[in-house]
Amino acid sequence: MTVHHHIGVQTADLDNCLAWYADYLGARETWTLEKFSELTLSRLPGITRLTEVLVGDTRFHLFERSGQDDRLPGGNTVQFQHTCLAVDSPEELQRLRRHWVELYDSGRYRFARPDQPSEIVIDADGVQSFYTYDVNGLEFEFTYVPDGS
Repeated sequence: MTVHHHIGVQTADLDNCLAWYADYLGARETWTLEKFSELTLSRLPGITRLTEVLVGDTRFHLFERSGQDDRLPGGNTVQFQHTCLAVDSPEELQRLRRHWVELYDSGRYRFARPDQPSEIVIDADGVQSFYTYDVNGLEFEFTYVPDGS
């Protein structure tokens, strides 16, 4: 059996990214690295800092790289298309959507793209979800599954 350990998120501005993940998802920092193995340096040239944050039982490894390509993720390229996080109630889903808009409107963060969250949609099985982007332009889906599966 394979169990997930973390999701890696590359950013050009770790401080902006850390603050947003803390404000939006309630992430808390668990550790930071500023020295890296030869393998890491060969795989991620320009890496300067890596911080792990914890959201529930999901770990994110947020890492800053200098000289990264400024093109936004998306389009028709091979990539992980989005990450989905489940919430416990429809109210939490609505709160997260409102909170994203509040943080965007606050002007405290630099967002790679101006796209607002989608509306919350409900499919035929009663699953509710919406899509939005983090400060780096990476897509997230937030979902509520009525029976929890």
